[in-house]
Amino acid sequence: MSARPVPMRLLPDTSRIESDGSLSIGGCSVEELAQVHGTPLFVYDEEHLRSRCREAVSAFGVDRVIYASKAFLCSAMARLVDEEGLLIDVASGGEMFVAMHGGVAADRCVFHGNNKSLDELRMALTASAGTQERPGVRHIVVDSFDELDRLDHLNAEGLPTPRVMVRVTPGIHAHTHDYIATGQDDSKFGFNLANGDALKAVERVRRSSSAELIGVHCHIGSNVFAVESFARAAEAMASFSAPLDLPELTLGGGLGVAYTESEEAPTLSAWGSVLLDACRAHGVRSAISVEPGRSIVAGAAVTVYRVGTVKHIEGIRTYVSVDGGMSDNPRPVLYGSGYEAFSITDVAARRDLDVRVVGKHCESGDVLIFDGNLPGGVRVGDLVAMPVTGAYGHSMASNYNKIPRPAVVFVANGSARLVVRRETYEDLVRLDIA
Repeated sequence: MSARPVPMRLLPDTSRIESDGSLSIGGCSVEELAQVHGTPLFVYDEEHLRSRCREAVSAFGVDRVIYASKAFLCSAMARLVDEEGLLIDVASGGEMFVAMHGGVAADRCVFHGNNKSLDELRMALTASAGTQERPGVRHIVVDSFDELDRLDHLNAEGLPTPRVMVRVTPGIHAHTHDYIATGQDDSKFGFNLANGDALKAVERVRRSSSAELIGVHCHIGSNVFAVESFARAAEAMASFSAPLDLPELTLGGGLGVAYTESEEAPTLSAWGSVLLDACRAHGVRSAISVEPGRSIVAGAAVTVYRVGTVKHIEGIRTYVSVDGGMSDNPRPVLYGSGYEAFSITDVAARRDLDVRVVGKHCESGDVLIFDGNLPGGVRVGDLVAMPVTGAYGHSMASNYNKIPRPAVVFVANGSARLVVRRETYEDLVRLDIA
């Protein structure tokens, strides 16, 4: 790891180093936010969020960008992406409920998931729509023959006929962690292209009175940096979908972001060019949609922590323990993900102390940064931040060790608004019966 100051390109767009060396985002002092709202704290740059939404819409077109809400979702986030003209990808009844609680109409939602229950499908078919005459979501991405059986069952109940896409597993192995690769033949998601299941599913839906086929869908994985992987997926899907002459083709999301100083990632615009050029080159006439999540929200946020322990073990390493950990960011434990850390009161300081940043949970694996750097003078009580934590941190947070989940604030134009309050100890027992 480098001893240089944290690269500003990893911080949210409106980040600034103030005259006293401290960090501000959206015109708000991050130190003051931590004092008001406590730590750990997720701080999201609203201008950054809106900028990435607009970049995606510019690349792919109106109603052709579907925000993958699993990356980060709360009522305020749902409202923001809806305001920016994005549809919302929901993968559970809970995500759909939150999106609609944020004011998003059902027909602005696309329903995903590899194991949708009857109740979730019923919810997707009957929820209140916006401008369309019939109720329900914009469309459902069907993932299995069992799901098609469930749609037959609901049709027999007299429920509305949904528009559907067939999710295809195209046999593309993306260069990413195995746990977040989804496009290879050995996958729990979708209908396999190579063994003929994808075509069988398309033919079944075309014959069915329980669903209206509008297109096909694929998704090859998450946090993918290699644009050639997306191009190969587009080529495979073009070969399959072009003869079907369906109105829509969705190529999923998964565009990677840079988490550390050594990483570089394609922009949303560059990603759009690769996908659209590949589709045009292979004769696709369908309207192309995508489902970005991480690339919209990851870089928009930092997580602020307070140091509780600095433990020097001579000849081995220095552990810096903070007041969060795997309960607010499980990605390092799950995927070995890398991050940077820095002092929010001296952003430009050299980070010349090799450290392992760990959390407060009763697990040796509770590690946020395995091999990182902080300023040599780091001490108990200091505020440190990890950038690029806007995706799959809050959304995957847990109450392990009964730690309350952090608050979330959105900042813009010198104002901060609390969009998710910090959990309390009372929240930890509110579902208990006895």
